[in-house]
Amino acid sequence: MIRSRFFAALLCAVAVSACSNNSTSGTVSAPTTTRTTDTFSGTVQVGSSAFHSFPVSQTGTTDVTLTTTSPSATVVMGLAVGTTGDGGCTPLAGAAANVVAGSTPQITGVTTSGTLCVQIRDIGQAEGPVTYTITVTHP
Repeated sequence: MIRSRFFAALLCAVAVSACSNNSTSGTVSAPTTTRTTDTFSGTVQVGSSAFHSFPVSQTGTTDVTLTTTSPSATVVMGLAVGTTGDGGCTPLAGAAANVVAGSTPQITGVTTSGTLCVQIRDIGQAEGPVTYTITVTHP
């Protein structure tokens, strides 16, 4: 009988301590993802393309920006994110656009870990070789 009373008293003490006014916030923080920025430069000949590979360490947002083109800053170029293979870069579905150089990302999307590539190509507007710079920010 004494054991039963002691056990009942212990349960009450535990229950009361669990109901204290010390509560924690219900917010949950997303883990911090370290992002890396790679810069690629080169020249695309008329009617041609070029690509550069980059590693993605974990799932997260990847941003691609065609930052400069020369001799014309207004030439429209094809830009894509894809996977490497057979000596080329195969664009991912929905990860390609015809763009003019600028300061904001022209392609943004969630990518998974692995080796990806960024491709730039002449879509028929270049009147001569186009020198370019591309930045890719990724996890």
